[in-house]
Amino acid sequence: MKKKHLSFVAIAAMLMASACSEKKTTTETTTTEDHTVAHDTASAVQHNGTMGTPMEKGGLKVYSYSNSVDFPDAELELKQPEKNAKVTGDSVQFTYEVENFQLTQQTSDAGTHEHANSKEGQHIHNIVDNEPYTAHYKPSFKKAIKPGQHVVLSFLSRSYHESIKHKEAFDLRVINVGNAPANATKFDENAQHLFYSRPKGEYKGADTRKVMLDFYLVNTTLNKDGNKVRATINGNEFILDQWLPYLVEGLPMGENTFKLELINAQGQVIPGPFNTVERKITLMQ
Repeated sequence: MKKKHLSFVAIAAMLMASACSEKKTTTETTTTEDHTVAHDTASAVQHNGTMGTPMEKGGLKVYSYSNSVDFPDAELELKQPEKNAKVTGDSVQFTYEVENFQLTQQTSDAGTHEHANSKEGQHIHNIVDNEPYTAHYKPSFKKAIKPGQHVVLSFLSRSYHESIKHKEAFDLRVINVGNAPANATKFDENAQHLFYSRPKGEYKGADTRKVMLDFYLVNTTLNKDGNKVRATINGNEFILDQWLPYLVEGLPMGENTFKLELINAQGQVIPGPFNTVERKITLMQ
């Protein structure tokens, strides 16, 4: 009996070691001369509605998710202003047509998400020159924009601020406001672009536990062997190789810094006016 017991313990130990070994292979890190970068390696399992493999560094945990309710038929069309339009004054009239998506409605799975949610419901994110977005719950509104040439990105958003990521759900265009001369460098709408969306502003109470990181891509995709997004959070680098929302846990109270860069397979930032962006947010008790 004693020998059988010892044999069972030995086999159990071997199985546990094997399981640990398999678990370790799901998380990758890349060591450079001065720092270690965490990589998202969750692969296809994320598209089955599960959480991605957590990346942990500097007390932070970052992981993607894909279990949000989908809106495959949602469409957004910007009617006004037109592309390359010249708008007089500094108050721009925006008029959208929205189909298969109800503004002001709570997204049906909002209660299952453990991060910030808008009580006003689903909305449009309007981003000018990759500055912090303004949220709009009606398809028509006016927005003050300083004179000059501007790049405007609009997209549909779930009530918990997660963007809808397909071609028919966004609009990108250049507009000219006031009498200021156009920029010397023309914006290339066909180039690869990264736009920052979340996190934004202040987070309080329960909303500080899990903070969503979300961005918008135009004319590019992400994959393990191609373009990626390098997210630097409070100095800790994470490589994101899927266009999905991510949750960040472990952020300290107070000011936190998020930097996003669209990089190629060699780790170089892809040229573009908005492909490097840095924001600060504040967490409060």
